[in-house]
Amino acid sequence: MRVLIIGAGAGGPKVAARARRLAPQAEITMVDRNHIISYAGCGMPYYLAGEVKNFDELLQTPYGIKRDEAYFQNEKAVKVLTRTEAVGIDRARKEAALVNLDTGERLMLPYDKLVLATGARPFTLPVEGGDLAGVYYFHGPEDVQKLESELKEAREVAVIGAGFIGLEVAEALSRHPVFVTVVEQKEHILPGLLDADVARVLQGRLEERGLEFRLGQRVTRLEGNDAGRVARVITEKGAIEADLVIVAAGVRPNVDLARASGLALGETGALLVNEFLQTSDPDIYAVGDCVENVHLLSGRKVYTPLASIAVRQGRVAADNVVGGQSRFKGVLVTAVAKLFDCNVGRTGLGLQEARAAGFKAMATLVTALDRPAYYPGQGLILVKLITEEGTQRLLGAQVLGTGEVVKRIDVLATMIRLGGTLDDLAEVDLGYSPPFSTPLDALHHTANTVRNKQAGLAQCIAPDELYARMQNGDDFVILDVRTLPQHAAKPFKDPRVVVIPLGELRARLGELPREKEIVVICPQGLRSYEAQCILRGAGFKHVRFLEGGLNAWPYGLG
Repeated sequence: MRVLIIGAGAGGPKVAARARRLAPQAEITMVDRNHIISYAGCGMPYYLAGEVKNFDELLQTPYGIKRDEAYFQNEKAVKVLTRTEAVGIDRARKEAALVNLDTGERLMLPYDKLVLATGARPFTLPVEGGDLAGVYYFHGPEDVQKLESELKEAREVAVIGAGFIGLEVAEALSRHPVFVTVVEQKEHILPGLLDADVARVLQGRLEERGLEFRLGQRVTRLEGNDAGRVARVITEKGAIEADLVIVAAGVRPNVDLARASGLALGETGALLVNEFLQTSDPDIYAVGDCVENVHLLSGRKVYTPLASIAVRQGRVAADNVVGGQSRFKGVLVTAVAKLFDCNVGRTGLGLQEARAAGFKAMATLVTALDRPAYYPGQGLILVKLITEEGTQRLLGAQVLGTGEVVKRIDVLATMIRLGGTLDDLAEVDLGYSPPFSTPLDALHHTANTVRNKQAGLAQCIAPDELYARMQNGDDFVILDVRTLPQHAAKPFKDPRVVVIPLGELRARLGELPREKEIVVICPQGLRSYEAQCILRGAGFKHVRFLEGGLNAWPYGLG
């Protein structure tokens, strides 16, 4: 059997390694237009930040061998042709036309099974000045190496794009003596990944670390100086000084070869594949950033360029290339990142996504400690849980904070994948020890809060709604039940605020008007819930508490 793999980024090498294990006698060839192959692209921001000291570590196996042509030949018996581009596919003859980019030599390579792992290419700015010196794209290892030398002379850097890559690059740049501005045409950071309310909380945390954001601003042109080097970014709303511009505005599937070969594309513009990862030609498979996927909850087609998906697909495609029947059923778009000291992740559907998909969805914000308060290094996390009313099915989650976020995202992704419900989440038997969690984990607290809301025990107001009512000048009382030192350190400045610490509330009920609505605030929401229970027990009729507490409040304290 002759297996030809076009592309040697993440998915292609996984296909090659798995296929070799399953078919020891197969003739496996992998081609790539680049010289550097099988590199850890997701590690590049950490090299730029100085956390990864040696660039070669991004190209090596865990045991220190460089993943180059010799490695694949010696350890995998896979022939690799680098600096070689596939320029055509003759599907009738089952041959691929290849060109050596250095010598111009052309050859036709026959195959029995072909795997396209052509990846994605960065979105390019279609604006005047995009070709100025000092404008870089953050996509391949060569980009990082060139950028590293440029940083020595830069003072003001603009990052265009506020997705995970753009924010990771912005953090990495902040480790250097430069001022960083992030420009995003959407109205909030991480669009398509986080809901706006969670994104605003994260934005506030990142601004505290020194990043500046220009949101809702489309870049119209880049201006240069007399030397032909970029000097500023011009948006619809103004100018941003920048002597270095990094474009990290997402990627597009690299499907030129597939389109020219007559293979069907999907509604997202990426390659259409079935659950076996076959294209419209049953002898041609595709994996990774060039294909579209099915969302496991909505059933809709989505484009999800993630290395974690590419390598899982690589295993499935390899099984099927050599005669198996493995299936790749779809994705939940699970993604995580570390940004300064804040961890952030998401899985499943956002609230508006869930409603657009036809679910009767509700969302709840909960703040909790990831570990006991007495254990060193504990951190707060904010959980936004999306559930389906009636069935109680888990639909999605977004989590951020200084505490352990990824563990919670992984638990939620697993439960969503298995059709878990709110009760399942409340009752799941999670491990407990003070270095890792609280006796009732943050996810248990979240599930119990949602159940209390649905039972009418916890009556909440979302941060966005409270802010809108404050801006509207509505007449109600904001009851701050923090301790006096906590309030003095970070006062919530609004004329409607009344400060009564929770421990004094029962004795001071007479200071509160019974005819007005009362909104209770505290850092996490726990004391606010207790205060609501006290007030309702004392006959107060209109009491709600701030969902998620002040930890979920993105608007400043006044």
